[in-house]
Amino acid sequence: MEHDEVGTLRTLTNHREIMDRLIVEHGGRIANTAGDSVLVEFPSAVEAVQCAVDIQHALAAANQDTSGERRLQFRIGVHVGDVMVRGSDLLGDGVNIAARLESLADPGGICLSEAAYGYVRKVIPLAFTDLGPQKIKNIGEPVRAYALKATSTAQSRTETVKSPPLPDKPSIAVLPFTNMSGDPEQDYFADGIVEEIIAALSRFRSLFVIARNSTFTYKGKAVDVRQVSRELGVRYVLEGSVRKAGNRLRIIAQLIDATVGNHIWSERYDGELADIFDLQDRVTEAIVGAIEPTITLSEIERAKRKRPDSLDAYDCVMRALPAIWSQDAETTAEGLRLAEQAIALDSTYALPKALAAWCYAQRLSYLRTKNPAEDRSRATTLAQDAVRLDDNDPLVLTCAGSAHSILREHALAQSLIEKAMKLDPNSAWTCQRSGWINVYVRQSDKALEHFNRAMRLSPVDPLIFNIFIGIGCAYFAKTEYDEAARWIEKGLREKPDAVWANRALTASLYHAGRIDEAKITYATLLKNFPDLTISGLLERTPGSDFSRGKFVEAFRALGLPE
Repeated sequence: MEHDEVGTLRTLTNHREIMDRLIVEHGGRIANTAGDSVLVEFPSAVEAVQCAVDIQHALAAANQDTSGERRLQFRIGVHVGDVMVRGSDLLGDGVNIAARLESLADPGGICLSEAAYGYVRKVIPLAFTDLGPQKIKNIGEPVRAYALKATSTAQSRTETVKSPPLPDKPSIAVLPFTNMSGDPEQDYFADGIVEEIIAALSRFRSLFVIARNSTFTYKGKAVDVRQVSRELGVRYVLEGSVRKAGNRLRIIAQLIDATVGNHIWSERYDGELADIFDLQDRVTEAIVGAIEPTITLSEIERAKRKRPDSLDAYDCVMRALPAIWSQDAETTAEGLRLAEQAIALDSTYALPKALAAWCYAQRLSYLRTKNPAEDRSRATTLAQDAVRLDDNDPLVLTCAGSAHSILREHALAQSLIEKAMKLDPNSAWTCQRSGWINVYVRQSDKALEHFNRAMRLSPVDPLIFNIFIGIGCAYFAKTEYDEAARWIEKGLREKPDAVWANRALTASLYHAGRIDEAKITYATLLKNFPDLTISGLLERTPGSDFSRGKFVEAFRALGLPE
């Protein structure tokens, strides 16, 4: 406050908005506030601790771009005990113990009493540290305390993945290229070139290629390639830069044996903007020749994508591509707009049609659509057109197959995604979508296998929450409802605003016999989708008739109107 009173108050207000939103989502009630402190009561110890974890993750994400000395970090204490109620406030030893536990926690951390720990230790799959009995002020008996360090989601993923072993084939990660154009608006262009190089390398069966979602977590950071090698489990790292000036284009790339930090080669590629595809191919060929010289020219030719007729359409697609990795409604909507703009510029270009089909399908699956019938029709037509135009591009096949899977056209979806996996065995996203389609057809063991492969191909993926939720849904299809709930809750801790997942979590908790918890997640779902009905649930929920029937059974029992 002494350094920047106005800025600190603004940050505190923003942090309180995050806390207040998550408290409401977890069924909590704010009993009292004073300065930067908040006293909250919950009907469930599990919800209290899950809310605490989600708050710390959300605040860590909000602080990500703030220097250490400027960050506002909060401690959280959780206790289960008796309290006195005076108006809306709470008083008594139960409150005092929670407050003392809060002071024991690390900044950004959580401290639980033994009473709270007993309720959550088997339910919440996180690592607690036993701090032993603690003598705390104004409380006669020592209180045994347990610490939980709620790090950022990026940190927790890195800690979870302990240096994957090197594959038994040449392995590579392509880091985001630096945009040297002097125009931040050209970042998408440099990213698009990396996307294309990764896509080309991924199609070689004799290579192991890390997915772009993991490599892009290093964007804008000064990284040690040896650390990248350890974290992603690869031998080679490609890094470089792109300079676009008018119609001129320069790509500089260097290949490094990251296990020891030795440079293998570096090269500069210059040309006209119209030569972009040739320049990308030359980079790819140089990489392949350096790390796997047994790959033939004919294999390299097969790995090349079909080129669009319009560079303007290609530009729109490069801007739209992030939408297929996004779970954010606004980003997806912007990606759909750009994809449709690309279609208008080049009606024979398959990829934007596939991207648009997937965007329309996502609106159904994530309960965002205002017109389900129209979105379903658009998704179907676009997916069919995309495959008709190019049935040899794995990204086209995956987007189209994913759209068909949401539309419950399971046989067609399976055939498209299986073909995509054969063409591109290194695509983490294709593996993930294959996991989902196998969930929908109740091939749960195959789904789990493909979800696990997706995690190896993209070990630090920001969208790993979607894999966790998919694993939970695979267990739901196996009628292992407690395990289903555990994984879906894990996904929601990674991504609290993926509120659509409360649909599957509510059904899992209900069928596990955990009715009180199901009521809480049901309330959270309805808060975000107040117009939901049984018929709307059926129309917007992909999957097998068995699983959808189980959803309806749970939601009807919980009172969802027809």
